[in-house]
Amino acid sequence: MKVTVVGAGAVGASCAEYIAIKDFADEIVLVDIKEGFAEGKAMDLMQTASLNGFDSTIVGSTNDYTKTAGSDVAVITSGIPRKPGMTREELIGINAGIVKDVAEKLIAESPNVIIIVVSNPMDTMAYLAHKATGLPKNRIIGMGGALDSARFKYRLAEAIDCPQSDIDAMVIGGHSDTGMVPLIEKAVRNSVPVAEFLSEEKQAEVVEATKVGGATLTKLLGTSAWYAPGAAVSELVRAIALDSKKMFPCSAMLEGEYGLNDISLGVPCVIGKSGIEKIVEIELSAAEKEKLTASAEGVSKVNALL
Repeated sequence: MKVTVVGAGAVGASCAEYIAIKDFADEIVLVDIKEGFAEGKAMDLMQTASLNGFDSTIVGSTNDYTKTAGSDVAVITSGIPRKPGMTREELIGINAGIVKDVAEKLIAESPNVIIIVVSNPMDTMAYLAHKATGLPKNRIIGMGGALDSARFKYRLAEAIDCPQSDIDAMVIGGHSDTGMVPLIEKAVRNSVPVAEFLSEEKQAEVVEATKVGGATLTKLLGTSAWYAPGAAVSELVRAIALDSKKMFPCSAMLEGEYGLNDISLGVPCVIGKSGIEKIVEIELSAAEKEKLTASAEGVSKVNALL
């Protein structure tokens, strides 16, 4: 399998590193617009191969998309974070231009590529990728829900004081502080509802901590997180590479599912060799439906700024 990662910053390099360490890809191509940056990151990562025990080849490219030709999967991490004084409209306008340009260049070299979108605002950028490329809905995946669910499991395990491997939980909805819908009613510890271990007050605290997970890290780090996003991407790519049919919440284009249309939003998806192989419609409580509808309305408002 050949995987391209566009954007060699902290998130992109973390994606490449985890994909390499898991050793399922033959070749990983890092692309960046900064001269020599991707080449340097690729060289640095390749010098860990004998230490980390992987055989994947990692190469870098300064904006030369011919090196990405024949990619099975491409990850788009490129874009800019919102800066002081910058309006949301300006951020969306800049990142939309970047994502659209990158997606078109990737498809020109790899017509059958599956695209994973990481760039923010993620649901809107995934929606844009659908509209700009016209690819089948199974071949564009927004990463957010996989990351948000990992953060939810972390917070639940922390609150219960148990291993994260005991926890099964999921976040659907938009990848934003106000759009996430952590499904606390369905969260379990080894099939036992977490309500057996946590008070309603503590459950509410976990939900809120999950929703501001990214903002919390940005405040602590002074920039966006990169380890967990990279790990989330690597698991999606591995599910495609191994055709594992694993289920992750991902931002998928909805055409009637959950009563929603013409929107890319986080919902449970079965991931395999063709990308999103199935959107799983789970039964939601009235409260969960209400929150998902509100989340969709928020994402649609952002989409309208494109």
